[in-house]
Amino acid sequence: MKSDSHRITAWVASALFVLALSAIIPVNAIAAPAKAPKEPAAEAVAPPPPVAAKPAPYDDRLARFAEILGSVHYLRNLCEPGKADEWRSGMQSLLDVETSDEPARRELLTAAFNRGYRAFASVYTQCTASAVTAEERYRNEGATLAAEITARFGN
Repeated sequence: MKSDSHRITAWVASALFVLALSAIIPVNAIAAPAKAPKEPAAEAVAPPPPVAAKPAPYDDRLARFAEILGSVHYLRNLCEPGKADEWRSGMQSLLDVETSDEPARRELLTAAFNRGYRAFASVYTQCTASAVTAEERYRNEGATLAAEITARFGN
């Protein structure tokens, strides 16, 4: 999950650096390339406008499901470290199936997973009875949500 966000972050950092340099260096300080003789202008063909990704009708529920997976991943890692990775790998599988060619949806679901993870990381630093109870309730909510999404929108 990190690779896409790291690529995007690196690209944004590069773009910001280029923008900052262009604001600092005056245009006339850069040597202009020698002008080539003009050729007849070819008609420029504009690329078609990008098609906005149409959200799936279950995206809100899927985002909540991703948030639950993040929460359970944190709580499971806290209370049962040996079983923790199954929730993260489940999220990775969900991303692969649902967002293989839709980076915007992938970002939204990844953000929801991370939000769920951080929500409990800010509250629980050790496994307690309430952490175990929260993990159980979130697993139940996730199972219910998965069943609802599948029943309503599945093939």
